[in-house]
Amino acid sequence: MSTVVKDPADWVDDAARDYPQQAFLKTPEGRQYSYTALRDDSSRFAAVLMQRGVVPGDRVAVQVDKSTEAVLLYIACLRLGAVFVPINVANTPNEVDYFLRDSQPRVAVIRPADLTVLEPLAARAGIGHVETLGADGEGSFPELAPKSAVNLDPLQSSLNSLAAIVYTSGTTGRSKGAMLTRANLASNAAALVEAWRFTSRDVLLHALPLFHIHGLFAAINTVLASASALLLLPKFDAALALRHLPQVTVFMGVPTHYTRLLQQAGLNREASAHMRLFVSGSAPLLVETHSEFLQRTGHVILERYGMTETLINTSNPYDGARVPGSVGKALRGIGIRVAGSAGGPVEPAADGVGPLEVAGPNVFAGYWGDAGKTRAEFTADGWFKTGDLGRIDRDGYVHIVGRAKDIVISGGFNVYPKEVESELDALPGVSESAVFGVPHPDFGEGVTAAVVSKEGAVLSETQIIAAIQRRLARYKVPKRILIVDELPRNAMGKVQKNTLRATYASLYRAR
Repeated sequence: MSTVVKDPADWVDDAARDYPQQAFLKTPEGRQYSYTALRDDSSRFAAVLMQRGVVPGDRVAVQVDKSTEAVLLYIACLRLGAVFVPINVANTPNEVDYFLRDSQPRVAVIRPADLTVLEPLAARAGIGHVETLGADGEGSFPELAPKSAVNLDPLQSSLNSLAAIVYTSGTTGRSKGAMLTRANLASNAAALVEAWRFTSRDVLLHALPLFHIHGLFAAINTVLASASALLLLPKFDAALALRHLPQVTVFMGVPTHYTRLLQQAGLNREASAHMRLFVSGSAPLLVETHSEFLQRTGHVILERYGMTETLINTSNPYDGARVPGSVGKALRGIGIRVAGSAGGPVEPAADGVGPLEVAGPNVFAGYWGDAGKTRAEFTADGWFKTGDLGRIDRDGYVHIVGRAKDIVISGGFNVYPKEVESELDALPGVSESAVFGVPHPDFGEGVTAAVVSKEGAVLSETQIIAAIQRRLARYKVPKRILIVDELPRNAMGKVQKNTLRATYASLYRAR
């Protein structure tokens, strides 16, 4: 089975021609957009951008709440050839100021409530036009849209042209803008349509943010490329998601979504009987969550692996074993290797763990305005250094061990946090854990763990250390166990270990 890779501009026109009355987007309130309406209204939004001087290659920076109109704006940029620059709605004005100055957009679209604060920043950045778009579709941007249909001229951009600049999380210094091309988006969408068996009969429950590659590209692009439909929730709400499962066939979520769904008493085989596929990504999924979800629903969650710079790299198979704790095999056309195993410069560790590297049509074009950073992140033979540590088993399944920067070097020994976390998470009463290193006067770094208890469980540091000592080599056992109410996470549910390291930086100096 293969899927033709088309330019993203063709997705909407082809679907409007072949499935004119088919729904592209639905809302819980009953609002519905056919592919014909999507073609017409995204054309009107593209006309607004053209009125403001946007031509192919110009950047359009967007910091707005999730809405139908926000989706239309993204698709308008795709069809016009503009470069979409999504900005996390949680970013502060100081952070937004940096993104605007760095990306130099022709137009910025922001929330109406932010206009007073952000408009002066945009002016100082030399941005000619600032428009507003609210969660309910209000604002200056939609008001400018022409009432009559607009025919867009054929797009002059090539597949190698930029489609988006997505800023990385910036856990080490300033965020960098990852430049994603139209070919990156098109090839990855085609690979996911094939891998996950999307057809025009599918309906995706969309509960993810629109400023991240998961909700923006893995979700929306896959729907567009397959002429399927999506049910757009304003945000993830477990009760609301459960209520809508009978109306959809696919759900894409992060691990936190699945743990919250499992807290719903109504989650069972009957509630999920209409579902075809549950996908998880953006953070590791606990084996326990896999097992409980299977027991409750009869569905095996399909876990995959992606990142801002590469989109989606691997996936557990649609047909075949979905291995808990693994992110599956490389998607068609994508190469993934442990550094050193195929000519890379770094030899993997004796246990097969090493830095993961990726090559393929999904890999980004580099960091915006930073050729030096771009060169540093690629090997001599052109593979992208993901910064993740992992191993690949004999069946080709990839197992992520952690981030290279998260390795703890204690007393000269490398400690992989994922291994310790797996043992901690398996203990009775432990809900989840995060292992990290902080300065230690004797060992260089002290292995440290933050642990969240299950509701009603009573845990103690002494008890946990005693249990772990029977399971791990002495140098891997955390020097301290910190019982916390919750782990710090970013908007996509990833544990922010840099925050933990900063919070407890003086832990051992104080002893």
